[in-house]
Amino acid sequence: MLPEEVSEGLKWYVIHTYSGYENKVKANLEKIIKSRGMEDYIVDIVIPMEEQVEIKDGKKRTTLKKIFPGYVLIKMIMTDETWYLVRSIRGVTGFVGPLSKPVPLTDEEIKFMRVESFPPVVDYEVGDSVRVISGPLENFIGTVEEISVDKKKVRVSVSMFGRETPVELDFDQIQKL
Repeated sequence: MLPEEVSEGLKWYVIHTYSGYENKVKANLEKIIKSRGMEDYIVDIVIPMEEQVEIKDGKKRTTLKKIFPGYVLIKMIMTDETWYLVRSIRGVTGFVGPLSKPVPLTDEEIKFMRVESFPPVVDYEVGDSVRVISGPLENFIGTVEEISVDKKKVRVSVSMFGRETPVELDFDQIQKL
């Protein structure tokens, strides 16, 4: 297959596993994919996790918790060979879909599950005037000083009590004037 054909056929699917087997399934899949040279057909395997802050004995601990226990997400080209490869992994009970027929995830589902990060849309630049549209500084007008795409934050200088004060805001908290 040509590289553009490969990327066109890539879709995200959900695999159902025995609870607690998610990491083993991922490790076994990665090992078999590498040994069979199927990196072009199965390109990504994700166990969606989220950070949880726990306070125990007065100490703050951050842990990773599985968002969907018993499920693993896989980005692959669905062929008979890749289907069989995934199904034959110990701990996999099947693909999610009617009658175990794999159904790819939609773009909305991928965004909701935070599997792939889509680049945020930023329609302002450093030096632009913006209005704060949510949060405690709502309706304040300011000037963009710095944009941090990786953190999804923007530093805006707003006038408070007669002084220019830099504040850090999320991308979706401001709007270009």
